[in-house]
Amino acid sequence: MSVYLRAFRYFRPHLRLTLGGIAFTSVAIILNSLKPWPLRYIIDGVLPIDQPTPASDHARAQVARWFGDSGPTLAAFWICLILVVISLLWGLCNLAGNYLFIRAGLQALLRIRTDLYATLQALPLKFHDARRSADSSFRVAYDSQSVQTIYNKGFAAVFSSVLMLFWTFGVMVWMNWPLALTSLVILPPAFFTIRHYADRVRRQSTTIQERESDLLTLAQEGISQIRMVHAFGRELFEIRQFRKQASRSLEAGLRLNITSISSTLVIGVIMSSGTALMYFVGANQVLSGALTLGELTVFIFYLPMLYQPLEQLSYTAWALEGAAAAATRCFEVLDSENDVPDAPGAKTLTTTRGAIELQDVSFGYNDEQQILHDVTLSVAPGECVAFVGGTGAGKSTLLSLVPRFYDPTGGRVLLDGQDLRSLTKKSLRGQVGMVLQDTVLFSTTIKENIGYGLPGVTEAQIVEAARKAQAYDFITAMPKGFDSPVGERGGHLSVGQRQRIGIARAFLKNAPILILDEPTSALDPGTEHAIMETIEELMRGRTTLIITHRLATVHRLGRIVVLQNGTIVEQGTGPELLALKGTYAALYSAGQYENT
Repeated sequence: MSVYLRAFRYFRPHLRLTLGGIAFTSVAIILNSLKPWPLRYIIDGVLPIDQPTPASDHARAQVARWFGDSGPTLAAFWICLILVVISLLWGLCNLAGNYLFIRAGLQALLRIRTDLYATLQALPLKFHDARRSADSSFRVAYDSQSVQTIYNKGFAAVFSSVLMLFWTFGVMVWMNWPLALTSLVILPPAFFTIRHYADRVRRQSTTIQERESDLLTLAQEGISQIRMVHAFGRELFEIRQFRKQASRSLEAGLRLNITSISSTLVIGVIMSSGTALMYFVGANQVLSGALTLGELTVFIFYLPMLYQPLEQLSYTAWALEGAAAAATRCFEVLDSENDVPDAPGAKTLTTTRGAIELQDVSFGYNDEQQILHDVTLSVAPGECVAFVGGTGAGKSTLLSLVPRFYDPTGGRVLLDGQDLRSLTKKSLRGQVGMVLQDTVLFSTTIKENIGYGLPGVTEAQIVEAARKAQAYDFITAMPKGFDSPVGERGGHLSVGQRQRIGIARAFLKNAPILILDEPTSALDPGTEHAIMETIEELMRGRTTLIITHRLATVHRLGRIVVLQNGTIVEQGTGPELLALKGTYAALYSAGQYENT
């Protein structure tokens, strides 16, 4: 389907605004076409004429009929006042029409931005893993504006230009059809010029959008990692990288502007040629007595009204090509396939015992990158299972299948005997609590961050969760207590404090299944010991899946599953695995291992 037709869907619901804009714009165009006529009656009907013609005599009779014997000065005053009234009415109608068109365009922009953001929120992690977050942000914030451009510089501009073109040409034909036809000689060269430049504008606009997105990505990464940049003294390197990328964007913008300037030059020459031809033919008609000076003056005023829409249509075509390039990027996101969808008739999970079973589970991000291979495992309700292994073993990937961040490419994951794909994702994730290595905090207050996962939670519940997470003391010691802002990405808090807020969030959710992905890896031993005591309280009575590189932390917690190259090679309690003197024993004795 054409990108323009798809864009039309976004402003179709605002048909009443569009119809209002059409009505006011139509009246404004008619009023605009009346502006030259007062000058015609001043020239032919008021000012003295050496050689009267039937047309000038008719004009003088009209002035006498309208204003009686008031005299030429007063008649000229009233005619000028009429021009002021016409201009005022035109301005009011034009203002109303533009307001309604702009409002409809902004409403369409709001809809597509909301749809884009909602789609990005719904798409699975595999989509986001393959793309840069800054590029997605660029599409929501900037590429989405293409829909407003298509509406305001497309539909609205085309409608007003075409209406003005036909109305003005009709009046000019009524006045003097040979002169009117002469003014249209420029149409064929103007059409081919517009068509020639349109394709070039779309290609160059696409390049600009991509390079601007790359520039935003580079700036976002450089600023978000400012501590690392300063720590390694790489400021000059980052500035050079930014300048290099900004220069590529500048070159793309320069090429588009050169195209725009050259096309404007060509269109301007074509319009000037048509104007010169009309002047020549019109002057000859005045000399021959076929046209009065006043009528020629009106014609001269009408000529810009005829050519301006033609020129506007050329600019509109190029603006639409640029907007189409950006809109295509938006529709690429909206058309992205959700490969972790809710199945038709998916059931809502209200309660669960927490029994998890993996049956011959395999997973790969693509055919060449297989992470898990025929993993079979059962976890009893309330059991604690730790997953260990070297880098790339597949531990985090395996745990990501439980809340359906991904679906297995082979085999099944069951919860209480039900395939996870038969359950709605929202209800499933409502039964899963998570504490991650890097606790994600939003740039808002501590209270809102703790209560994020449980809408409608009371302040008393938040306080109780903070007490259980042993976060109450440091929170109340802050100047604003629970209303203290955490800063961007929790920058106002220490790593241990952020982790306790994440644990408080999990306490508050009170889900029967708990996933812990490296919850203490960034902590010093003292802080780790304190937080592990809190985590053990959180784990009590819950089915718990935990990843950690510190084996002493989980050695006596429960069952340990050892992964290697995406398969289970050992499982049992810590002491049992040490006795095997296999992979786990080697990891334990080395005292280190990394998370995938």
